[in-house]
Amino acid sequence: MLLRKYSNQVIFAYDSDGAGQTAIKRGIEVLEKQNCDARVLQMEGAKDPDEYIIKYGSGRFQLLIDHAISLVEFKIKTIKEDYHLENAKDKIAFLKKITAILAKVENTIEREIYIDKISEQYDISKQALYAEINKELYKGEPERILAKSVVKPEKNLSLELDEKIVKRENMILYLLINYAEEAKEIIKSNIRIEDLKIAENKTIFEKIMAQEAQESEKIIQTIANIEDENLQKHISEIMVADYEITSVQKCLEDIVLIYNRERLQDRKLQIVRELENPNLSKEESEKLWLELAELSNTITKLSKIK
Repeated sequence: MLLRKYSNQVIFAYDSDGAGQTAIKRGIEVLEKQNCDARVLQMEGAKDPDEYIIKYGSGRFQLLIDHAISLVEFKIKTIKEDYHLENAKDKIAFLKKITAILAKVENTIEREIYIDKISEQYDISKQALYAEINKELYKGEPERILAKSVVKPEKNLSLELDEKIVKRENMILYLLINYAEEAKEIIKSNIRIEDLKIAENKTIFEKIMAQEAQESEKIIQTIANIEDENLQKHISEIMVADYEITSVQKCLEDIVLIYNRERLQDRKLQIVRELENPNLSKEESEKLWLELAELSNTITKLSKIK
């Protein structure tokens, strides 16, 4: 039902049944293509405007008109009805759906306003929204996606950390959550909590490892029970990032290789510092030089592995 039309602004009310909602979506989309400012009146407690006015009066109905929502907000509100946002998988699916809508908003200022509002309303971090929107905007342009949609850590993360370390740690958690059956035992055997640099990742890693089960469903339930809001935002960012994984097994092998190589490098530096000690005995010095030579040889071999 068309309620009011001013220049390029149109306000609609719809019957609360499914047919009414479908009709309003089609009608508004047509007007939107004509650059109309189409808005939808949010009405509860009555099946149509006539019934609402009879029950609550024209003054209250006017307030509804004044607070009519945009088509973007209407679409997102409708999509939300299909998901349980307390469920991690549903929240991820919901995020992907709404960012596809936001990517179609051509006015960047308008899009920024929606991002701020949706982030607060649905407890989704802005970083996660930006990452998914950029994927939609730059489909088929991987270089631009890489340049624009890197999910940066929140302020409470160590911003000084190398981007590669951030991505690697996030990928470890992503594998543990989505591919627990394949990844958990390998990661548990090769990566220690001390190897992680980001405090938030350590906390999530510890909670996952404390869960004896190796099924992704149970791991997802474990992280869904985390109450800390910042951790949940961080998990959302991890889950929506694109790690370009073509083979889980190869990805795990690469991660384990990197950590093994880094441990050897750390030990190599430690030996160099120990050799600077003037109080070392000849026997101790020879032993360290021998270990250093073996380490250098092993590191060289590992560096050749692709």
